[in-house]
Amino acid sequence: MTETISLALFSGTDDKLTAAATMATGAAAMGRPVKVFLQFWALDAFRADRITKDHGVAHEAGPEGAAALRRLDEKGVHWSELLRQAKEIGDVEIAACAHSMEMLAIGRHDLDPLVDDVIGIAAFMAGVNGPVVFI
Repeated sequence: MTETISLALFSGTDDKLTAAATMATGAAAMGRPVKVFLQFWALDAFRADRITKDHGVAHEAGPEGAAALRRLDEKGVHWSELLRQAKEIGDVEIAACAHSMEMLAIGRHDLDPLVDDVIGIAAFMAGVNGPVVFI
């Protein structure tokens, strides 16, 4: 059995979400299943009305990192589009953390259709059969 790549996303900055989307797309292209678990600020970035908005970059990315992401966006390479492509080419599931949903007062109807399910941490961990990458 091919090991699943599990991504636990905490950060909601565009640079880190782009890195996660790139990893998910690469794994899906190689035939590896991918499970993405959205927590806290990553979950907030998946709100339907915010998904394509500017979520900034991590402090260490600086102005150069922000400029690089703007260039990608101008070419139509946004992290949300990469995730849509990953789901088209492979077995990619995206789940929202139930606890984070409650904490941020987010309802299922607030989320972009990229999000497949709302689950708890125990359900996420029960499905892990390979490495977990925390971003």
